[in-house]
Amino acid sequence: MKSDNRLREDICFWAKSLFDRGLTGGASGNISARTEDGGLFVTPTGSSFGRLDPARLSRFDATGRHVAGDPPTKEMALHDAFYQTRETTGAVVHLHSTHATALSLLTDTDPDNLLPPLTAYSIMRLGKVKLLPFYRPGDPAMGDAVRSLAGRRSAVVLANHGPVVAAKELEAAVFAMEELEETAKLALLLRGAGTGGLTEQQIREVVTAFDVDWE
Repeated sequence: MKSDNRLREDICFWAKSLFDRGLTGGASGNISARTEDGGLFVTPTGSSFGRLDPARLSRFDATGRHVAGDPPTKEMALHDAFYQTRETTGAVVHLHSTHATALSLLTDTDPDNLLPPLTAYSIMRLGKVKLLPFYRPGDPAMGDAVRSLAGRRSAVVLANHGPVVAAKELEAAVFAMEELEETAKLALLLRGAGTGGLTEQQIREVVTAFDVDWE
């Protein structure tokens, strides 16, 4: 587990990287990460990923009480739900990335598995990605929707809103989020092209080899 100062710096580093590459813009998106003492660092509400101040990140103690820093993102219910239902969660990343959001708008998208199985790495890093309904930003019902999955999914996409990914560590959550966005981009580029994804046998080989939760 990283020290508080290192974790603060890492959150700001990865947030700026995501912002600079256009994966989330303006004051959109939020990140949380577990601290050594069981608390959380969270990006503040209304903040831009492009210019976060490590000293102003919201700090929560192990009981979930806000103890320092700026007010947190209004979507804390979304983050809390992943920490509560997936014991291994060490970080949560939520973006408003273009391609994942676009995929959520298509009427023929599979709500139980938003991403078609195009590459091995999307399966390895994400498993199945659940499409959740639209909720107004900050609605606590988003957290209820994630809790209803009972920890079975590490990644979801909120319809008309954007993707959310949980992982053991911050870097892993960022990498998984990048994989989600790139796979969504591939899916949109290939629509109508008649291109096949991985076969059921190929999917099963990946799932078995890398111990992926695919149910």
